[in-house]
Amino acid sequence: MTTRKVLFLDIDGVLHRGIARRSGNLVVSSAPGFIELFEFAPVLDELLRPYPDVEIVLSSDWAIVLGTQYTVAALPLSTLRERVVGATYEDSIFNEYFWFVVPRGAQVMDYVSRNSPLTWLAVDDREDGFESHRDRLVHCQTDAGLGDPVVVELFRQRLQQFFSGGSTDDINE
Repeated sequence: MTTRKVLFLDIDGVLHRGIARRSGNLVVSSAPGFIELFEFAPVLDELLRPYPDVEIVLSSDWAIVLGTQYTVAALPLSTLRERVVGATYEDSIFNEYFWFVVPRGAQVMDYVSRNSPLTWLAVDDREDGFESHRDRLVHCQTDAGLGDPVVVELFRQRLQQFFSGGSTDDINE
């Protein structure tokens, strides 16, 4: 039995500061001042480099609002784009019209239950629904994302803990 290694990736408040909004045909940051979208993509890429078998599943509103293909194409690094295998809402038990009110942790756990066996970690600026899985959540502050060195160090530790071939006794818990 092969165990997949999955990182559930949010975009807003993780790969860049603030929340992105549509403005005409553009997607722009809501953060004050000029904020480059995906400014922290290189940080994520560096963190994942030692773990080539880690897949990314998008757990971001970008995927459902703008589409998974658009979201993947928007990622600025091919090394990240190549890791993306889907999004949490795809084939979910939850009706996509109500997806936005489903706690983020419940969205992730729905994916986990449908796609076992896997070991997983989530990086997100939302904490809702992760109460039973705090050790599997790297929580970012929306206004800092992966620009916060303390969060980056925690992320590095959690990647090593869950994806370095350690124990998988609690794979789906």
